[in-house]
Amino acid sequence: MKPQKFSSFQLFQEQHQLEKTQLFWNLSPEILIDHSLELPDVRRADSGAIAVHTGRFTGRSPENRFIVRDEITESRVDWSSINIPFSKTHFEQLYLDMMAYIQKKELYIQQVFIGGQQAHRLGLTVATELPWSSLFVHNMFLSPSPAEMESFQSEWSVFCIPSFEAHPARHGTYAPNFSVINFSQKMILIGGTAYTGEIKKGIFSVLNFLFPTYKNTLLMHCSVNVGTAGDTALFFGLSGTGKTTLSSCAHRKLIGDDEHGWSRENKIFNFEGGCYAKTIDLDPAQEPEIYQAIRPGALLENVGFVPDTDRVDFFDDSITENTRVSYPLEYLKNIQKPSVGEAPKNIFFLSCDAFGVLPPLSKLSPEQAVTQFLLGYTAKVAGTEWDIQEPQAVFSACFGAPFMPLHPMVYGHLLEQKIKENNTQVWLVNTGWIKGPYGVGERIALRYTRALIDAVLEDKIPASAFTTSTVFDFQIPDFCPEVPAELLNPKQLWENPKDYDVHARKLKKQFGANLQKLMEQQV
Repeated sequence: MKPQKFSSFQLFQEQHQLEKTQLFWNLSPEILIDHSLELPDVRRADSGAIAVHTGRFTGRSPENRFIVRDEITESRVDWSSINIPFSKTHFEQLYLDMMAYIQKKELYIQQVFIGGQQAHRLGLTVATELPWSSLFVHNMFLSPSPAEMESFQSEWSVFCIPSFEAHPARHGTYAPNFSVINFSQKMILIGGTAYTGEIKKGIFSVLNFLFPTYKNTLLMHCSVNVGTAGDTALFFGLSGTGKTTLSSCAHRKLIGDDEHGWSRENKIFNFEGGCYAKTIDLDPAQEPEIYQAIRPGALLENVGFVPDTDRVDFFDDSITENTRVSYPLEYLKNIQKPSVGEAPKNIFFLSCDAFGVLPPLSKLSPEQAVTQFLLGYTAKVAGTEWDIQEPQAVFSACFGAPFMPLHPMVYGHLLEQKIKENNTQVWLVNTGWIKGPYGVGERIALRYTRALIDAVLEDKIPASAFTTSTVFDFQIPDFCPEVPAELLNPKQLWENPKDYDVHARKLKKQFGANLQKLMEQQV
């Protein structure tokens, strides 16, 4: 089987031998919701959004994500890290068995675009077993206009069939659930899991291979907003660091909250047409934009309800802490249309430092920026996982290692090139602990973090008002409007400055060891 572009429904059906399969093409959200409500474990919340359970898997399973190893990927993919090779023979068997399985079944198909910038846009066909998975696709990606649909051509196909489980001995997987990317066939196969994030991040992994390699475009796991003067800001950060919260701003327009490209034309563009936000502990006062977007057409995943009501209990983590909602970008009031901006003036790396040693705000040199980008540091605190008794450093290269098929240095070199060419300033923001480590100190107040970021974006910190921090050699401000001066230098907040030095040097040593490990793995 050779991959081919197609526009007609019939050609897709013939290519995958689905003549006996009932295909629902490009159904509207209203019809998809009606179909979904006929299924068990699907209900409508009082907000009008529908709520579903994704079953056994309530998050991604990176240990069961594979990439077919062939002439395209052999020398390009970084096989030393999280990327797991998969044989062409096993893929062919898996594909044939999946296509045989879905004969005489129903499939919901959405034809969508990925890429907000016209010059970097791909056509995608996503076939799903569940109607609410198709609603997710409709929410998260870009729907062609009627005129665009007339000439629509798909380059990649995704099949998401949760009830189809792999047999490891026959298919070469590790478990019944799987996600397999084949760059030669331009296809992703997902089975054994209904968690919709597998669709989203599978596609993002494809883009992270294609765009740096063939388009000199940096793919970024970040949120982006733009000011009234057209100044673009990027926010990188792992889960729990405040990426979505801090990029949502009443006086700046949102370009997107998760996946973006920095093109060779020096434009920042969103790949998606929607948001996939966490809802655990959602507070309408703190995150009103997300709360107000949970309305008809939105899809809630794995949330709990107040007993005997249709009202969502956002503090209910009985199913998972990874409760989610997907909704179109248009559900937000303050968005950039089209979702494209200029090269960024500022980039923020958000880190929840549970050791309490990173400054609340640090200005980075280009070399320091690349180092912190490659590290992708944050920390887990005691109680987040059963075996964590004290804070632990967490590193995810480029703030998104599970989605990066190439070696991190490829993305690091691209970032360095682009920030130097555009004189972009990069900042490290500690959204975690001050006055000591977790259990001793306290988490920095959100209002202070917002004030620090606003001061940067509004050029309210004089260039002369910076000094060099101890241990890390970062530039830290001496002054920031609406932030107490004593909060800006972390060492001065510790009861015993010598203890600060011990903890800071320990973290810096971990920085060095992790960076060395990346260098040794370079292909």
